[in-house]
Amino acid sequence: MQNNVCETNKLRFVYLIKPRDFSNAGDASANVRAELEKHGIEPDVIRRVSIICFEAEMNIVLYTKGGKLIVEVDDQKVDIQALDKGPGIEDINLVMTPGYSTAPEWALEYGFGAGMGLPNMKNNSDVFEIESEVGKGTVIHSIVYRRKNEVKGNN
Repeated sequence: MQNNVCETNKLRFVYLIKPRDFSNAGDASANVRAELEKHGIEPDVIRRVSIICFEAEMNIVLYTKGGKLIVEVDDQKVDIQALDKGPGIEDINLVMTPGYSTAPEWALEYGFGAGMGLPNMKNNSDVFEIESEVGKGTVIHSIVYRRKNEVKGNN
């Protein structure tokens, strides 16, 4: 499901992501990319946002009981939030280690679980934050600035 709201110089997209919904996995991030292209967002920003959204979407599909991907665009930045109802992350520093994976065997059989999702999200973000509570879920917040002269944040 998608909600689009267009305010003055601001766009907002909300996608509900279902767990293990492989037939629709990737649709939200593809839709975000198409909307950003349609609205003339800078190509490098689109590339980075697409990577972040895809990785977030796949994490929700693979590891959680479902969640939301929220993308807000204004003149300065693209703000991305991935919120899930899932097991939560016990050790955030550990899961940020490139190559570390908690993927179950069935996910590996689909070709997922290389342990690069969260590091890819961080590497493509100007600001990247994770909050997680075991047994409740995770919130990932990412910002990609649209202006090259913006200073990188919590990366």
